[in-house]
Amino acid sequence: MSATLFDKVWDAHVVQKITAGPDVLFIDRHFIHEVTSPVAFLGVKNRRNTVLFPDKTFATADHNTPTINQHLPVADPLSANQLKALEENASEWGISHWGLGHKRNGIVHVVGPENGITLPGATIVCGDSHTSTHGAFGAIAFGIGTSEVEMVLSTQCIMQPKPKKMRIQIDGSLGFGVGPKDVALFIISQLTTSGATGYFVEYAGSVFRDMSMEGRMTVCNLSIEMGARGGMIAPDQKTFAYLKGRTHTPKGADWDRAMAYWQELYTDEDAVFDKELTFDAADIEPMITYGTNPGMGVGVSSTVPCAADVEGDVDTYLKSLTYMKFHEGEPMIGKKVDYVFLGSCTNGRIEDFRAFASVVKGRKKKEEITAWLVPGSHLVEAQIKKEGLFDIITEAGFELREPGCSACLAMNDDKVPAGKLAVSTSNRNFEGRQGPGSRTLLASPLVAAATAVTGVVTDPRTLLTSDK
Repeated sequence: MSATLFDKVWDAHVVQKITAGPDVLFIDRHFIHEVTSPVAFLGVKNRRNTVLFPDKTFATADHNTPTINQHLPVADPLSANQLKALEENASEWGISHWGLGHKRNGIVHVVGPENGITLPGATIVCGDSHTSTHGAFGAIAFGIGTSEVEMVLSTQCIMQPKPKKMRIQIDGSLGFGVGPKDVALFIISQLTTSGATGYFVEYAGSVFRDMSMEGRMTVCNLSIEMGARGGMIAPDQKTFAYLKGRTHTPKGADWDRAMAYWQELYTDEDAVFDKELTFDAADIEPMITYGTNPGMGVGVSSTVPCAADVEGDVDTYLKSLTYMKFHEGEPMIGKKVDYVFLGSCTNGRIEDFRAFASVVKGRKKKEEITAWLVPGSHLVEAQIKKEGLFDIITEAGFELREPGCSACLAMNDDKVPAGKLAVSTSNRNFEGRQGPGSRTLLASPLVAAATAVTGVVTDPRTLLTSDK
């Protein structure tokens, strides 16, 4: 019987089906960090349970970590306590822990793939909404709440209703200066932030096949921002080449056995989806958001839409523009920006720093711009230096910070001040997301770089040449 990629992976992990209820799903990989795990571990202790399979859980510190002077004690008491709790809980239960100072420390959704913990056909959960990132490898990956973290720690299973299936197909070639972040923001602008609610999305078509693994991770990362439970892309030779030889991937005969399974992970030709959407790559240009959710996005060369042209409640729309200090019909290009952030689990990988460097090379950061360039892990940081990107960005007046979630969310020292406008390569632009009263424009690394060297929202295509 024909099946989708999602069906093949989901059904292979069902331990028990509950009549008129959720499935009991076995979890292959469980990632934890310092924010959502302390209460979950407390629950395990209070119920006198144990961590059933500690070798399937992986801990890293990222949300509360500073991005400068990580060798010093963490100054914020709450952050320090959460980091200490993660370390102590991991030690008590025999869980792998990559804390501050560890050579493999970094953002959970960056270190998982780069160390080969993320594998095709796996089920992966984490107490973090952007766990959908790992779907780029043909895995079913989704975020869970604190009580569910406790459930997985204790049973290695989770109770979940099976989502509906959606396929989003984009064929053709992306235009000059258009990258994976633009593709994702374009899709969200078309579907809105609730357009995929109740669905698990498979991305298909030549645009996604042509993407690097880093690009696919960016797209899957943002699946949650259109309401989807998660997103995934069928594994292929790019996937296998990326994974081969990494620390936690199978080796020798185990690799051969894994490959035999992985190569069967694709949607059968006549498999049926609950909903299918098709877009043309030629319709996508460099994107930027203008409002207070990721669905409020337009091409960077466009203007802020008028309320009459936007679906939904007019008062809510105008309230969003008031918060952003924008007006209907205004051009996005030329808006004065105060902060630029390159990083996060969306765009903190080596490919993102290559893109940023391609724009700033031979140019200088505008003095009035505060820029935070934050690699997603120490391995990314090392690669930046190995490839000479560090020299390019420092010569342009930028500073490379240490790994962490940084300015993606206001849980550490990297907060955008009230009223200031930031171009951010992260994933959410809600009110106060990057700091109380802060205003956020989501964009790609290329748009961020172009803005950083001009001081205003800039179309990167005006600064790049096609041979770069």
